[in-house]
Amino acid sequence: MLTGEYNHTMDAKGRVTIPARFREELGASFTVTRGFEGCLTAYPAERWARIRKNLESLSLTNTAGRKLSRLFLGNAIECEVDQMGRILIPNPLRNAADLKKDIVFTGLGDRVEIWDKEAWDAVNGKDALENMTPEELSKLEELEL
Repeated sequence: MLTGEYNHTMDAKGRVTIPARFREELGASFTVTRGFEGCLTAYPAERWARIRKNLESLSLTNTAGRKLSRLFLGNAIECEVDQMGRILIPNPLRNAADLKKDIVFTGLGDRVEIWDKEAWDAVNGKDALENMTPEELSKLEELEL
């Protein structure tokens, strides 16, 4: 399972080391695409295949489906881990997530989010739960943790 938070540095060419703990589960090749709230998301091949299949099955007349397909499929790239454990994040994805130098990888079970450190600190700071909307909090009440 992909869990934990890891800080790494991206070089000027857009290469960043994948945390060793994530490499085995993500595999030598995995998909990175735009995520929600300003991050990128990395998916192992099996999980990505299910997402892709679901998105491809959406009707072309469904406006929300088209937008979601553009977000996920239109921005997806297959990343291969090099011998040093790094991937190259292309400029369009770096720009979409406003990635600078300090990067945070956070494992969320079946996927990994890739954040710019400043953005991560803003969404996951000490007040993260306190800043949730009443609607978001009510959905949490439905969960049995």
